[in-house]
Amino acid sequence: MTISIATLGFPRIGPRRELKHALEAYWAGKTSQAELLEAASGLRTAAWARQKALGADWLPSNDFSLYDHVLDTSMMLGAIPSRYGSADGTADLDTYFAMARGTTGEGHGDGCGHASLTACEMTKWFDTNYHYLVPELAAGQKLALNRLKVVDEYREAKAQGFEARPVLLGPVTWLSLAKGRDVDPFDFLDELLGLYAVILGHLAQAGAEWVQIDEPVLVLDLDEKQRRALTRAYARLSRSGPKLMLTTYFGGLGDNLSFVAALPVAGLHVDLVRAPEQLDPLLKAAPKSLLLSLGVVDGRNVWRADLDALIERIAPIAATRDLVLAPSCSLLHVPVDLALESKLDPEVAQWLAFAAQKIEELAILKQALNEGRESVAAELGAAARASAARKASPRVHNPAVAERIAAVTPAMYARRSSLDARIDAQAAVLGLPAFPTTTIGSFPQTAEVRGARARHNRGEIDAATYAGFLREETAQAIRWQEDAGLDMLVHGEFERNDMVQYFGEQLAGFAFTVHGWVQSYGSRCVRPPILYGDVSRPRPMTVDWWLYAQELTTKPVKGMLTGPVTILNWSFVRDDQAREASCRQIALAIRDEVLDLEAAGCKAIQIDEAALREGLPLRRGDWQAYLDWAVDCFRLSAAGADDATQIHTHMCYSEFNDILPAIGAMDADVISIETARSQMELLEGFAAYRYPGAIGPGVYDIHAPRVPGEAEMVALMRLAQTHLRPEQLWVNPDCGLKTRKWAEVKPAIDAMVAAARTLRTAV
Repeated sequence: MTISIATLGFPRIGPRRELKHALEAYWAGKTSQAELLEAASGLRTAAWARQKALGADWLPSNDFSLYDHVLDTSMMLGAIPSRYGSADGTADLDTYFAMARGTTGEGHGDGCGHASLTACEMTKWFDTNYHYLVPELAAGQKLALNRLKVVDEYREAKAQGFEARPVLLGPVTWLSLAKGRDVDPFDFLDELLGLYAVILGHLAQAGAEWVQIDEPVLVLDLDEKQRRALTRAYARLSRSGPKLMLTTYFGGLGDNLSFVAALPVAGLHVDLVRAPEQLDPLLKAAPKSLLLSLGVVDGRNVWRADLDALIERIAPIAATRDLVLAPSCSLLHVPVDLALESKLDPEVAQWLAFAAQKIEELAILKQALNEGRESVAAELGAAARASAARKASPRVHNPAVAERIAAVTPAMYARRSSLDARIDAQAAVLGLPAFPTTTIGSFPQTAEVRGARARHNRGEIDAATYAGFLREETAQAIRWQEDAGLDMLVHGEFERNDMVQYFGEQLAGFAFTVHGWVQSYGSRCVRPPILYGDVSRPRPMTVDWWLYAQELTTKPVKGMLTGPVTILNWSFVRDDQAREASCRQIALAIRDEVLDLEAAGCKAIQIDEAALREGLPLRRGDWQAYLDWAVDCFRLSAAGADDATQIHTHMCYSEFNDILPAIGAMDADVISIETARSQMELLEGFAAYRYPGAIGPGVYDIHAPRVPGEAEMVALMRLAQTHLRPEQLWVNPDCGLKTRKWAEVKPAIDAMVAAARTLRTAV
């Protein structure tokens, strides 16, 4: 029997974020559409060549996207909301970017001939930090095939000598992610399957023998409607041309396993990193004719695989059937190449594998299983030595941290008084008006700010010069906020590179990369910290910058912190202990910072937990255990504060209604959430739950370049008042303003403050 290796998807952004730079140049009007498409083609070619050179037998095509693969699927199917002006389901690149980013009527990507349009709703892709554009379906809508990107890119690969396996997002997952407007998305199933059958037929005509069809919904709790849809879908699509590799990831099939193994597909991929326990029942359920693809190296984390253990596990299976070895999921979620990291600590670097190295690991496994261990003895020896070094490293375990965790008491998780008592104490100190206005924390990181940081990092300006520059940026931001009339100010975070990285760089137990970028959405990329050891806070992290800003104004300035759950979920986390244990360590470090800010005089502290919902397990039966420790960690970080200190938290771009009791249990005084794209829809759940605290529902979508006006914001807040009491409501943007330009931010905030004043006249 033979072993082959596959990749399910490769990072789109390029080793040095080439896609980001190409997109932003196009959006700024500096390059043409032809130049953007040429850059994209070059990235695809380089990715195919790289994967082939590393030893991959099965190369993916259509894993590349200019913005988001779910949006690509919606465009391909003609699922284009009517507000974008497409009556027949056809659309061009400007419409595509309008759906992704909204429109302002100016420059590239604004298309459609409209002055201003909101973007499609955006939320998290399963339990990852990747954001996708939510498909929209409306009653009476007709789907129709638009440009067949999946066929074009398969042909592109073939013309260059690469035999690829095209990737399609599965129809049942797409429908499960879609939002219906006065219609059930599954009412479109038959129409959708007809389109998928045509697409598969085109791929067969183009020469595709196999198609990878991704159905990550199969690792969720499926309802009967989804099961019926899956049965109908694959009974039809399996007869439409190419062989289908049904691909699941992010978890185990669980009680869906027997059902899935019986579907009439030619191959099945399963995630053995997240769910190693599913292998034995899968082998019992899968017919010999079903080609199994085993996700054995972690596509979502950066640690080297235990190759010896994998060989022991796979060898008996490989003796009885052909196998494909692969990453657990697309490599979209990890950086491109560890070899670029010349500044990473060598001791930590030897423990890691990025996308390129993960394919190399698969190639070693393939050779060991096909030709024997002795053929790759040197490579296996190096992997074993690195694993042993990591386990023995004194940098990983800190006895002082363990002692402090053991000393945590139940009282440390609870605020001193009830929410009602705290509201009165905080009102007396802060003296805020009705509908108080604030922002989420960051202000635009302009070219000047980024340039100064880069020059400081290169040693071209000294620390004193850089600090002086940052103080002036902060002072200007404070003056502007006062002039704009905001009620609670922020210092702007000009000294911060990223809301997680900034804190991780000041905490023990973290390492950082220079080129370890991962796509979050569109052109937005992040460099997740690598949490390799026990976490502690050697010294205060934010107090000096808060003090400087507060001394410039008589208005309250929020202290700005990232919460423990978000730091955890937005890092590459060590896999040698439970995530909960690492999170409690981070919570104690943030607690120290809260107490130091309060001692310095700070009366409002925001502890962002943007990723709380993101970390929720995919199976409902596992939710409560996660929510219990996640909420505990937030409370541990915040509960040391005095009653008069107002604790804020921010959560963005997630569905919260199904975890509202947990959000209530966080016991924050004020929460801010994303609601601009969803037209305050999230507040229905908060109203039904009778959420007792204050809420800032976002009225300004900061992930799009458009500038909303006062009337639009007043209308959104009127909607909010149909769900919540006026005294509960704050007025703020959806998220931090770091990625926007001042030319967009200033008029939007002016409109927001004017909207709040209009609202006050009716109180």
